[in-house]
Amino acid sequence: MFDNLTGRLSGAIRRISGKATLTPANIEETLGEVRRALLDADVAVPVVKDFVGRVSQRAHGEEVGRDLTPGQTFIKIVQAELTGLMGEANEALNLRTTPPAVVLMAGLQGAGKTTTVAKLAHRLKAGLDGASGKSGRNKKSVMVVSADVYRPAAIQQLQTLAAEVGVEFFDGDKSASPLPIVEAALAEAKRRLIDVLLVDTAGRLAIDEPMMDEIKLLHKRLKPIETLFVVDAMTGQDAANTAKAFNDSLPLSGVVLTKADGDARGGAALSVRQITGKPIKFIGVGERFDALEPFHPERIASRILGMGDVLSLIEETERKVDRQQAEKLVRKAKKGRGFDLEDFRAQLQQMQNMGGMAGILDKMPGMGGMSAAAMQGAAGGMDDGRFRRMEAIINSMTPKERARPDILNGSRKRRITLGSGTQLQDLNRLLKQHKQMQKVMKKMKGGGMANMMRGLGGMAGAGGGRPGGFPAGGGGRRPFR
Repeated sequence: MFDNLTGRLSGAIRRISGKATLTPANIEETLGEVRRALLDADVAVPVVKDFVGRVSQRAHGEEVGRDLTPGQTFIKIVQAELTGLMGEANEALNLRTTPPAVVLMAGLQGAGKTTTVAKLAHRLKAGLDGASGKSGRNKKSVMVVSADVYRPAAIQQLQTLAAEVGVEFFDGDKSASPLPIVEAALAEAKRRLIDVLLVDTAGRLAIDEPMMDEIKLLHKRLKPIETLFVVDAMTGQDAANTAKAFNDSLPLSGVVLTKADGDARGGAALSVRQITGKPIKFIGVGERFDALEPFHPERIASRILGMGDVLSLIEETERKVDRQQAEKLVRKAKKGRGFDLEDFRAQLQQMQNMGGMAGILDKMPGMGGMSAAAMQGAAGGMDDGRFRRMEAIINSMTPKERARPDILNGSRKRRITLGSGTQLQDLNRLLKQHKQMQKVMKKMKGGGMANMMRGLGGMAGAGGGRPGGFPAGGGGRRPFR
């Protein structure tokens, strides 16, 4: 989401890093570039003015410490102000009330309210803590209900998503108006001792009086403990202005930014807290049900400045990687047994669960701000399509061929490529990458997932991309052993 902004800010800071001291002249020159970068990222003008003013005041009064260069001092100031701009720390959902805790979702049509309801239901059902994203014991029973009687198939969409997530769906009278539907859902949730009731409301293409009157009435009757405004990150500063309009009519408790994985410039993330005074609680980063992450301002600030987000990467690894499968592979490697194509396929699936190589590299220090083409090059071309082709190739093999790929001759290779719909060069590339991974596993004498992730990074080089593994800084702390 912040690719262009990261590149612009990193470039400005690199230039000031070469200066011997921070002077009024070089501070103002750099702040001019920062101002232009923020405006190009569609950050609201009042927010840009206030932010630049605070950074300027601190930079002019800052003394460079013995251990800090001017560039380090300046980036420290910018990082602190970016974090403060977005809210200092993550604010988890407040569900401390007599069940059911009602969460009302508001927003314009097309912002992603319905899918966000499903993602949030998934988190609550899994017991994912709102701040850390770690699975815990505090799993919730969840019911969802749609009050959108206007958009065609809106109710059916939520019903389908609820079934996929595995939570209760309240199937009310589709001919009724929104208020009787949600009142009946609340009564049913109380009767069945449901922990959380998520209410999906109707949206419009633009704010209008009937919509605001309806949602204010729903809020008055339901008395939700959380009222979340769902907004499309790709709408830039318009998102912040729309959030303000809703906040003027409803007592919002937080914001959810959606579609942050799209071509968004970042203006919404940097504007909405300042304009509304409400915290961004979650950010949507993909279509999968687990692609709703707690919004950590300090981590987002680090990513904007190209410093990576290793903490989120570690948490994601702990949450999404199959620990038993990883430890089984470690034991296998320690015993000196071969790393076959069944194991290789399992590691490809683990990588896909974490958003692919590009998704991991995006959180690595020094990788922020890279263009899509550069990120693809750093990932060695390991995009989602490549992962799928590699998995299809392995699926087309017999168990014997997966265990002993050295037996693959010309006729076997032709059968495999025909069965997987791939080319011979795809198969040969996979076999080359598998051999490289075998070498990594033979050298592994412990370190668990840290070594496996390093190996998967290294195999990107075998496909003609950048050789080597992850950039320095990514393997400092091990997710687990």
